[in-house]
Amino acid sequence: MNIKILSRNPNLYSTKRLVEAAEKRKHNVQVIDPLKCDLVIEKRNPNIYYKGEYILDTDAIIPRIGASVTFYGTAVVRQFEMMGAFSTIDSEALVRSRDKLRSLQVLSRAKIGLPKTVFTNYSRDVNGVIQQVGGTPLVIKLLEGTQGLGVVLAETKNAAKSVIEAFNGLQARVIVQEFIKEAKGADIRVFVVDGHVVGAMKRQGKEGEFRSNLHQGGSAEVIELTDEEEIAAIKAAKAMRLGVAGVDLLQSSRGPLILEVNSSPGLEGIEKATGKDIARTIIQFIEKNV
Repeated sequence: MNIKILSRNPNLYSTKRLVEAAEKRKHNVQVIDPLKCDLVIEKRNPNIYYKGEYILDTDAIIPRIGASVTFYGTAVVRQFEMMGAFSTIDSEALVRSRDKLRSLQVLSRAKIGLPKTVFTNYSRDVNGVIQQVGGTPLVIKLLEGTQGLGVVLAETKNAAKSVIEAFNGLQARVIVQEFIKEAKGADIRVFVVDGHVVGAMKRQGKEGEFRSNLHQGGSAEVIELTDEEEIAAIKAAKAMRLGVAGVDLLQSSRGPLILEVNSSPGLEGIEKATGKDIARTIIQFIEKNV
């Protein structure tokens, strides 16, 4: 098959592993920068012009679209879909997953456990917002934040008020969430491919840090999921209509709570923690669907 990986950096671990896995299974694979694709739109003849020539005969694409280039990257994915290529991540699902608020609403509708969350239109009733999530400590998240950036733990009411009012004053959209104390600064990343869990790791924040993202210095170890955690992760990926997903969840006294469903999860942390060949599983997912 002819497979295109949409990635801005061919030297990233995830991109290199996907190329390696595809070549090992005898596929033709090419890494292309989605931002350098020109989209030609006309009746019954959608095309993509890349580095001086048209892209022809693409069987499948693997989008590795960063959050900062979601708008144009999604347009490129949609164009490939119009040209008949299979995408490991549907363009509509990609857009949906990048909207934190919409994602939480989708997961809520699917009756999936979540931390209690409040979103307002820059409400001046900050005390009411704090009360709605059960008081402090609480977590404040920028809607556009990724990799743990734009996430603040407010331990006191005064701190929470100051941060929320500061963000409101900057017209920055935030969500306020209850703090799950029993998670103890750890979360679980579950990698789901084609409706099956293919790997899971527990990520622990470094000492004094409540964010467990590996980009923030956290550590990771392989974990055996409970049935409840596995079902929650699969349901979350299905609700978001993602064929490939990184589902982040917290262990709480009331069961697993979904934090986020990532449509472009990195492979390095999960492959190193679990020792599993996740890249090969993604290529097999393509083979099954093309």
